Amino acid sequence: MSDTYSPTLELAMKLIQRPSITPNDAGCQDILVELLEPLGFHIEKLRFGDVDNLWLRKGTESPVLAFAGHTDVVPPGKESLWKTPPFEPVIEENGLLYGRGAADMKGSLAAMVIACQNFLHSHADHKGSIAFLITSDEEGACRDGTRKVIEHLEARREKIDWCIVGEPSSTETLADTIKNGRRGSLHGHLTIHGIQGHVAYPQRAANPIHLLAPALAELTSRQWCKGNDFFQPTSLQIWQIMAGSGANNVIPGECQVNFNFRFSPEVTVSQLKQWVPEILNKWELDYQLDWQLSGLPFLTRPGTLVNAAIQGIQRITGKKPKLSTSGGTSDGRFIAPTGAEVIELGPVNATIHKVNECVRAADLDTLSTIYENCLITLLK
Repeated sequence: MSDTYSPTLELAMKLIQRPSITPNDAGCQDILVELLEPLGFHIEKLRFGDVDNLWLRKGTESPVLAFAGHTDVVPPGKESLWKTPPFEPVIEENGLLYGRGAADMKGSLAAMVIACQNFLHSHADHKGSIAFLITSDEEGACRDGTRKVIEHLEARREKIDWCIVGEPSSTETLADTIKNGRRGSLHGHLTIHGIQGHVAYPQRAANPIHLLAPALAELTSRQWCKGNDFFQPTSLQIWQIMAGSGANNVIPGECQVNFNFRFSPEVTVSQLKQWVPEILNKWELDYQLDWQLSGLPFLTRPGTLVNAAIQGIQRITGKKPKLSTSGGTSDGRFIAPTGAEVIELGPVNATIHKVNECVRAADLDTLSTIYENCLITLLK
């Protein structure tokens, strides 16, 4: 890398060069170990299934401030559509750093590590502990990553007090938004049973698509809750409907519907699992319904961690960020139930998972300074 780049950018570009498509870490975690072990971090490499995880901790006392993130990235897609190869990072004249993972979230990882280097250089006798929880399973199944590391820590009663997740939380400008919670995610897999037959003889068949339609209209129009001061109302979205034999003269015998609830704390999983069958039964459907819970909602109310982040952002950028619980899920859903205060704070998310993913290079240096300020506020 060029000597003209800052340590944060040097590290971000070094990480982007590794084609760590989920769940492959591709050696990214070894790079982090090489930088953090000399600073006094105790290293635990935790491999569960096909997933590489790291738990790094400096110090043995409470409180524990943990930085959480992931080294895996989503596939780049059709590489010919990229301005530059996705795993060959480049900073162009417009000041943007291009590469898969630049925003989600290798840039954040680099900012975290350099923030710790700078903090420890000036505050070797800090209070409490600093930790890193790193996985290569955030963009994939999310079974053998942060979830398993937290179970491992809980089994030995090791607790995180404050956690900063480096997900790209910003919307228009760096640090304009802090995610201080997330909605829950509940998947439903529904099969409606009908009777297959010839389209010319509907009286001898039972079309599951037609049978489902009234119930579907009710499911998609119902207000499940009104939300609250922190959360949007619960929403249901159908993301797949499948039916048909492939022949245009056959009434299908089954219709499969996959849907997702993003739900606020104003409703419970049990309530949702009760209300959906009530509607299906109302329309006398013959069905099978299976559920998959991806995560419960969580909220970190304004307090020690949120206030430290807000004060640091105001001090460095001159602007006050807004708090938000919108968007998808993150690994924070596995950390918050332990009692930790959890926030997500990272770069602008406009290009994540897209072709030509990029981030303003200068933003990563600013982000590192914000992280360092949080360290100073909480552990000095």
